[in-house]
Amino acid sequence: MSTLLNLESVSIELSGNRIVDQLSLSLAPGDIGCLLGPSGCGKTTLLRAIAGFNPVSSGKISLHNKVISSNSTQLATEKRNIGMMFQDFSLFPHLTVEQNIRFGIEDWSQSEQEQRVKELLLRIDLNGYQKRYPHELSGGQQQRIALARALAPRPQLMLLDEPFSSLDAELREILAHDVRHLLKEENITALLVTHDQQEAFAMADKAGVMYSGQLLQWETPYELYHEPTHELVADFIGRGVLLQGEVKEHKLHSAFGVIEHDDIKNHPNMQVNFLVRPDDIVLNKNSAMKAIVVGKGFRGSHYLYTLELSDTSRVLAVGPSHQPLNDGATVGINVDFDHLVVFDASLCELPD
Repeated sequence: MSTLLNLESVSIELSGNRIVDQLSLSLAPGDIGCLLGPSGCGKTTLLRAIAGFNPVSSGKISLHNKVISSNSTQLATEKRNIGMMFQDFSLFPHLTVEQNIRFGIEDWSQSEQEQRVKELLLRIDLNGYQKRYPHELSGGQQQRIALARALAPRPQLMLLDEPFSSLDAELREILAHDVRHLLKEENITALLVTHDQQEAFAMADKAGVMYSGQLLQWETPYELYHEPTHELVADFIGRGVLLQGEVKEHKLHSAFGVIEHDDIKNHPNMQVNFLVRPDDIVLNKNSAMKAIVVGKGFRGSHYLYTLELSDTSRVLAVGPSHQPLNDGATVGINVDFDHLVVFDASLCELPD
């Protein structure tokens, strides 16, 4: 498979501090990638290095197999053919919608500019807004115009830094879907930085979790959620808890009893931490395995319960909202692991 963006062992130092550490990833043409992680993990610094705003200390960044950043090469930002979209929209308030979109294509012919503006306004469902000014638009409309302006020159790569963070949750979800659709229509490769997992899952073909400047895992969103290879990824992605157990003779022994599963049939005997997500717990009043409801949160279509097991460890479970369980109630549960993810307990990877 061909590669449009390739990062090889990239490290970035700012003011003597290593912000990004030996990071490697790649994106195929037309793919949308997403970097997740806590604040300060290096996501935005990396994005700025790809754009050409930050130099790399070691390693290299390539576009279409051409090195654009290394410790000996630094292609100017304006020569990289990279589009950028930021959380503050950055629209010019004194320019109309049409003038904002034209800003990056002013060297095109007049007819080409008009055709591109018309094409993009149709695609973002804002045809007829050409003469309006940014202050006359809603936040979602402003963000669509910012995207159209960034896409106008047909960049080979699009970088998006927390593009929806200033918008409300419902609008973020709608825009994430719309932006993905538009990027796919334009066949533009993109790399998104966000702290919002739902946003990442809605948009990304490939996603990764960064922590302390390192990329812990780079996979499909499905694999990040169901098959994390690092405890920090398991802890960061989705809702879930890590419980203690022991793998002995290819079976997991824990507060759930003894569990046989294909995912551990070749696993050596050891103490482990294993991942339990809410969808792994099934409420069943007829089950002999019991737990106590110690907390619940209303989520509209369902309740998210915190359950205490016999050894006082706690897990999360989902139940229908029209049949709420009371705090302190004893409930029957079954466990049903589609994926059983275990980590060596002697190698603690979680922060203190």
